[in-house]
Amino acid sequence: MIFADPPYFLSNNGKTFSGGKIVSVNKGEWDKGINTIEDKINYNRKWLNLCFPLLKKGGTIWVSGTLHNIYSVGVALELEGYKILNNITWQKTNPPPNFSCRFFTHSTETILWARKGNEKHYFNYKLMKQINNNKQHKDVWTGSLTRKTEKRYGNYKTQKPEYLLEKIILSSTKENDTILDPFNGSGTTGVVAKRLRRKYIGIDENKLGLDISIRRIKDEK
Repeated sequence: MIFADPPYFLSNNGKTFSGGKIVSVNKGEWDKGINTIEDKINYNRKWLNLCFPLLKKGGTIWVSGTLHNIYSVGVALELEGYKILNNITWQKTNPPPNFSCRFFTHSTETILWARKGNEKHYFNYKLMKQINNNKQHKDVWTGSLTRKTEKRYGNYKTQKPEYLLEKIILSSTKENDTILDPFNGSGTTGVVAKRLRRKYIGIDENKLGLDISIRRIKDEK
């Protein structure tokens, strides 16, 4: 399985709220330099093309994003031969307020789940039903932003909460399966993979994120 949290291209020198304070929306240099829709699609096609041959039979890919990049990801997935299986809506219970007061508060992210063409994919339907009070699990997942305890080794700006990766990994992999995260970030995928007895490969160009990841994964019992 592959989980990818690629750049959202949000870094435009704007402002937002975080922890009750006004802060910059800029995430880092890795989140800049892609401006047109053509650039976004080409960027996403490039890394998705590299991931395609790595997926084994039954394997799937999950890609997270917001309105800033997820539509270009969807187009890129289809152009590269993937078949989109689900459009998961992650509804945040405690999103930051809208700074400009000119739009609805952004409180959701989208996670696209896809497979290679028409290949049969693995899905632990029984477990997902079990954890949902014995009812079919819907494609809207609700929960809070990343807890402070999960950021004890560093406040990485784009860190995903562990419960989100737990559901993704449990639903689409088995024990001892290998999981790849080509945008490792602060290593949440790796932490949860270790906890659930999966193998893990994480790739990133950001040394800060990798350093935080190493400490987090080593600390996972």
